[in-house]
Amino acid sequence: MTDNRHAGSGIEDYLRDEGVLEEVQALAIKEVIAWQLGQAMATRKLSKRKLAELMQTSRTQVDRILDPADGNVTLATLQRAAAVVGRKVQVKLV
Repeated sequence: MTDNRHAGSGIEDYLRDEGVLEEVQALAIKEVIAWQLGQAMATRKLSKRKLAELMQTSRTQVDRILDPADGNVTLATLQRAAAVVGRKVQVKLV
């Protein structure tokens, strides 16, 4: 037998045991949203500068939106960015 206390458990169990599950999940969500916005920008051939102009914000703010590590982006800002690229943000509890 092995002495590994995580043998047979899933990644969520491991992350929960390490006390970082919520942090990892939040980062994963931010990464997906940033990727989806980037893809929508590419489809619409929008540069960061143009997205900022259409959102009536700064290029720096667009950089924050597209940076999953930045924790200072509000849902309202995400909704504005999504609207510019023809999408919308949906949040639900499961």
